[in-house]
Amino acid sequence: MTAAEGPLVVGVDSSTQSTKAVVVDASTGRVVASGQAPHTVTTGAGRESDPEQWWQALCAAVSACGPAAREAAAVSIGGQQHGLVTLDAQGRPVRPALLWNDVRSAPQAQRLVEAFGGPKVWAERIGVVPAAAFTVTKWAWLAEHEPDAVAATAAVRLPHDYLTGRLTGEGTTDRGDASGTGWWAAPTGSYDEEVLDLVGLDPALLPRLIGPGEVAGTVRALPELPFTQGVLVAPGTGDNAAAALGLGLRPGAPVLSLGTSGTVYTVARQRPADPSGTVAGFADARGDWLPLACTLNCTLAVDRIAALLGLGREAVEAGGSATLLPFLDGERTPNLPGASGLLHGLRHDTTPGQLLQAAYDGAVFALLQALELVLAVDGEPTDEPLLLIGGGARGQAWQDTVRRLSGRAVQVPRAAELVALGAAAQAAGLLTGEDPAAVARRWGTAEGPVLEPTARDDASLARIAAVLGDATPLLTADRTSTL
Repeated sequence: MTAAEGPLVVGVDSSTQSTKAVVVDASTGRVVASGQAPHTVTTGAGRESDPEQWWQALCAAVSACGPAAREAAAVSIGGQQHGLVTLDAQGRPVRPALLWNDVRSAPQAQRLVEAFGGPKVWAERIGVVPAAAFTVTKWAWLAEHEPDAVAATAAVRLPHDYLTGRLTGEGTTDRGDASGTGWWAAPTGSYDEEVLDLVGLDPALLPRLIGPGEVAGTVRALPELPFTQGVLVAPGTGDNAAAALGLGLRPGAPVLSLGTSGTVYTVARQRPADPSGTVAGFADARGDWLPLACTLNCTLAVDRIAALLGLGREAVEAGGSATLLPFLDGERTPNLPGASGLLHGLRHDTTPGQLLQAAYDGAVFALLQALELVLAVDGEPTDEPLLLIGGGARGQAWQDTVRRLSGRAVQVPRAAELVALGAAAQAAGLLTGEDPAAVARRWGTAEGPVLEPTARDDASLARIAAVLGDATPLLTADRTSTL
């Protein structure tokens, strides 16, 4: 490792299935060390993880960074959004965390929408319309199904709050992650006591909201981590807000993220309020807004289809009449939490490669439909390249599908681990006083090749839209797989 030109900072990405850490030179953006460790998601009736595993993975990932981590002057954590972490009076998890992609709370979501005056009220007052992904619905589910767990809960946290609290010994959160709970009021930037009353959640159980650029605390004496005691800890934020920081995102620039879930978002000056619930009116981590739409089924679902077909993920073939809606875990956009995968238009001459391409098309279709609504929030859509990020961004099949169905130029940033880099930029901002997005722009994190646009495949878009429209009643009512 060569000598750093400036102070070192650590950025952490605690995602659904693993934790990644990067040590970054705050002056140049050079990644001087990195580490990664897995953690598990239990599947069955729902999707859950043990928060203690997140902490162990964080310690392992940071320790894997070696001596550089000991020199860090500041640290920040980006984490998966919406997860419900319940802690007892000793700060230990009461039960495994309910994750964002656990859709068991869909009935509670529907009841909450009705009980609080309908979707328009939720969109204008909270910024989001409750869906099974959001934390408020998970607390309502827990209160209904596990009242003993609720009674034992002395603190409620999001995943990044939990990890930040383990570092500092304090309970804090930021506006970016709080805006995805369903109990943070967008117009006031504070917790909404009427929503909390509605779900029976004592506001004293929630973390203290801190603003952009504030210090969440300092690292305690923790023998399991190589940090020096007293290292500054930034507020942290949710993974999408952290990735926006990591890109140095400017208003109107479109992002499509291909991960376990698929997301589309931009930075906006206007506060989003979409009563359809398609566009979540999230806050960003700086003071602007992050209109965002999310699908549950993205790379994981397409990889599952490839495995069922016995194909590699790049073994796609053009042509054919098949349409595949890969809603393997229900769906969030469109809001069909009980849906399952649907295959339509199968012919005798349909090839496995064409079925795999149909899965890619189905996954990308919903994201591009939602992107139009996301970019309309500020009313100033741009024609600049679509920034393609996430685990699938470097896959040829994903790139080709996005270009073909969007008709837009696509830019693939060279920088990897944008969530961790965004957290690192937030940590660097504590030291320099800069806007973290400006730090990331100085680092050049969004630079990368631009793939020229191709003619948009309107025929495929129209076919998928027609199948989805015809199948929606079936997808709403039927939880059994039709794939």
